[in-house]
Amino acid sequence: MTPVQPKLSTDDVSLLMVLIDTNPFFWSAANTTSLLFSKFLSHVVAFLNSVLLLNQLNQVVVIATGINTCDYVYDSAAAGALPNQRAESLLQKLVEFVVKDEQLSKEDSVDGIGSSLLSGSLSMALCYIQRVFRSGPHHPQPRILCLHGSPDGPEQYVAIMNAIFSAQRSMVPIDSCLLGAQHSAFLQQASYITGGVYLKPQQLDGLFQYLSTVFASDLYSRNFLQLPKPVGVDFRASCFCHKNTIDMGYICSVCLSIFCKHHKNCSTCGSVFGQAQTNAPSTSNQKRKTPET
Repeated sequence: MTPVQPKLSTDDVSLLMVLIDTNPFFWSAANTTSLLFSKFLSHVVAFLNSVLLLNQLNQVVVIATGINTCDYVYDSAAAGALPNQRAESLLQKLVEFVVKDEQLSKEDSVDGIGSSLLSGSLSMALCYIQRVFRSGPHHPQPRILCLHGSPDGPEQYVAIMNAIFSAQRSMVPIDSCLLGAQHSAFLQQASYITGGVYLKPQQLDGLFQYLSTVFASDLYSRNFLQLPKPVGVDFRASCFCHKNTIDMGYICSVCLSIFCKHHKNCSTCGSVFGQAQTNAPSTSNQKRKTPET
């Protein structure tokens, strides 16, 4: 991705969209291994305050990502200016969101940790950014930071890829800070395609140090910093029929849908796939040879 050109007077002003993973199944498992959710929030609040202190015109928007829903829980443009008011407003709305998401989770049983609604939170972040773009020519430079720990949901593959390509077209980097034990193929592709930074901290106890040193700088300052580079990106896709990650598959030539097995027609656009042709030569190409004298 081409770096954002410093042509506007607001190049050093940032609009940071932070997506927080509130999956209760993930955090209940993480509480016994690495990081408590309350400790995680303390790191996040300190990071948000540091971003707002870097420039008084900086704006921070927090979106909570649950299992069944996602919602805006904090906007620095509408919240109080004091740091304690920011923390109280964020925590209050976050608690309300977690309670609402847990009520929806009781209706549907989840096997294992389950995946968060990352596609929904990315779409909400991009919609907010589009409103900022239409507000005028001089606007803060937007970027998205995903604080994610839940495993990938293959059923969200299409929606997430659409959001990634939309962010790429709008020149909005997607940064990823992975909190789980395994890497996320979706976020690896998101950061690689949009020119963002992908990071998996080794020590979650020092999460604030990782956030402040890697993700606090604005887009213009990143041109002068040595930020972490992706070592390996998993570009495998998920099939549309069983939502499984595959290495090889069949692609519809009309709508580019991916399938793990051969089908007679495309379940997405309805196109009929042709049958394999035999190797027998056609009658028009057969020529009768005359005997030589």
